[in-house]
Amino acid sequence: MAKQKEVKTNAMRILEKNKIGYMHLSYECEEFTDGLQIADMLKLPYNRVYKTLVAVGISKNYYVFVIPIAKELDLKKAAKAVGEKSASMLPMKELLEVTGYVRGGCTAIGMKKQYVTRVDSSAKELEKMIVSGGRIGSQIELVPEDLLRTARGEYAEICVS
Repeated sequence: MAKQKEVKTNAMRILEKNKIGYMHLSYECEEFTDGLQIADMLKLPYNRVYKTLVAVGISKNYYVFVIPIAKELDLKKAAKAVGEKSASMLPMKELLEVTGYVRGGCTAIGMKKQYVTRVDSSAKELEKMIVSGGRIGSQIELVPEDLLRTARGEYAEICVS
């Protein structure tokens, strides 16, 4: 019986092109599932799994924020971290058009355009973190510094305390 070929996402191809090691984790899912459910399915500790959120500043520029799945984005802190007076979450109906990714498959790596990216500073403490692999049913585990480098991001305090 032929071995099924792993389908690579844009994010995985970018990591490989940049010679960045990662581990691909997959799960069965047909539609959006929140990060806590994914962590439970894959038996992963919540503090290592991060979600990718997209916001729009008062300037109409888009920003990417990567935070732990059990935390909430503090929009005031997020806006300050990117030099905006205020920011709001990108309406879900605009996510695919702006990023190239669907809800539940959005990752900071390989969006349609390179947006200013901030990763919650809690990731500094981790040896490895887990983020979406670029499609529903796909997660990637990598070193936080590799995510920062690939997404051209910076650490910032961006979660609700």
